[in-house]
Parts: sequence; C-alpha cells; structure tokens
Amino acid sequence: MFFRQKQMAYHAKPEKPDPLFAKMLQEPLGGQWGEISVMMTYLFQGWNCRGPQKYKDMIMDIGTEEIGHVEMLATMIARLLETSPIEQQEDMARNSVVGAVMGGARVEDAIVAGMNPQQYIVAGLGARPSDSVGNPWNAAYTIASGNLLADFRFNVTAESQGRLQVARLYNMTNDTGVRDMLSFMLARDTMHQNQWLAAIRELQEDGLEDTPVPSNFPQDLEKTEVSYQFLNHSEGMESQAGRWAQGPAPDGKGTFTYVDRPPAYTEDEGQLNPIDPRVYGTPPAPVPPAAAE
Repeated sequence: MFFRQKQMAYHAKPEKPDPLFAKMLQEPLGGQWGEISVMMTYLFQGWNCRGPQKYKDMIMDIGTEEIGHVEMLATMIARLLETSPIEQQEDMARNSVVGAVMGGARVEDAIVAGMNPQQYIVAGLGARPSDSVGNPWNAAYTIASGNLLADFRFNVTAESQGRLQVARLYNMTNDTGVRDMLSFMLARDTMHQNQWLAAIRELQEDGLEDTPVPSNFPQDLEKTEVSYQFLNHSEGMESQAGRWAQGPAPDGKGTFTYVDRPPAYTEDEGQLNPIDPRVYGTPPAPVPPAAAE
C-alpha cells in the first residue's frame, strides 16, 4: 500500500522557465538510466524478494524514495515549460550573442527545433515518460531477476550511470533552482551507490550468495579448465598487465592465467545441416522441383 504526502521529497523550483533544458531533463526522468527505470527496478526487486526481511524492506525503502524523485523531476520539467515558445523567442532575440552563435539562423527556428514538441502537443506543457529525444520509456529497462547479488550489482551500475548523466546536466545549466535540485539528486546517488555496495558485501557475509553468481550452481559442471583464463582476443598484449590476467581470482576459487593466442576449435566450422525445403530457405545446392512438392 502506498500513501502520497502532499510535500515534495525536495523542492523543484527553477529560477525561470527554460523549455530547451526541460527537454534535456527528460533523460534522467524517462531514459534508460533515469528515475522511472530505477523506481520500477527497485519496486519489482522488492516485490519479488524472497530473502531476509531486512533486504526486502531496504529495497522497498529505496524504491519508494525513487517515486518521489520521479515526482520531483516531472514537476521541475513542467515548471521549466511554464512559458510559450514565442516568449522564449523574444527573450533570445534580445541576446545578440545567441544570434552570433547560431550563425545567422532564425531564433524562432532554433527554439522550435530544440524543444520537445510532445511536451506541448501531447502533455500540455508537462513531462512525458520518455527520454530526451522522445523515445518512450521501456519496461525492458526494469531488472529484477530474483537473485539479489546479480540485481544489486546491476543497481550499482544504474546509480553510477544516473549520477554521471545528472552531473553532465548540472554543468549544462546556470539556473540556481535547477542546480539545487540536481545537487540533491547527485547526493542521493552517492548514497545509493554506497548502499548497494554495502548490501553486496552483506549478502556475501550472510552466506546468501557469492561469486560466481549463481554460487549454488555446481562449478564442476562448468568447463573448469577455462573458468579463470583471460583470453587475448585482440591485437597487442597490454591487457596482460592487469589484475584480471594473473594471480588469485576475487572469488578465491581459482587463479587467473593469460592466454595470448586462444585456440580455435577447428573440428567445428559452424556449418549448418539442410532443412525442410518447404521453409524456402537458400540451400547449399539446387533443390529438385519434386522435393518442394
């Protein structure tokens, strides 16, 4: 059960409208690494969690927090759109520097081209569940495998990519209100990266999961002679100097070795067998007309 409180998780008030930046801000809202993605990922991980209650409760805490982040971004985008394209054109037309940068292009053309038309046509000057170029948010971005270590490792990646994008956006605006909200998001991403790293360590300390994931699959069913080989599949041998090519593996179950020229399995050239001619594929030799009847 969810209850909405009428206060924001953090305020989302720009100094002034900016429809161009509103389009950019769609990325951390509805992009692959945006807040909708992590919100749905964490909620499904929590709903599907069969592990100890502390993990389920922690996942639901952060998943619910992300609902508030979605609300913050959607509100900020809507507030950045609280002006018409005509007003924005007039403001920019008074700035001779803008005209010089655009190399003589018409200001109104540049404004309209830079805006997200769906924010106006479809959403009535509001946010959309899409990325910065208008691609709809995709449920395939939701990752919830049922294996907490696999999921928590993905979550570190998601928070890292999200923080990277917000940091870039921070440097693309001088609006103090927008920067203030982004600074809050950056700080929460810092916490969340550390949170998932701590959770990964605790899962391992609790003996619930380990490397390689899934750890309860018998490794003797692997082709164990290649389990800890680093294969040099490109020119040069610079990769040999890395920690991944020598010494004990992080899982403590093997030792890395470096293979400069990985062997090819010459007994298999990848040739396929003939199939039913009624599929009408291209065969290795002409098919007699009678064979297709």
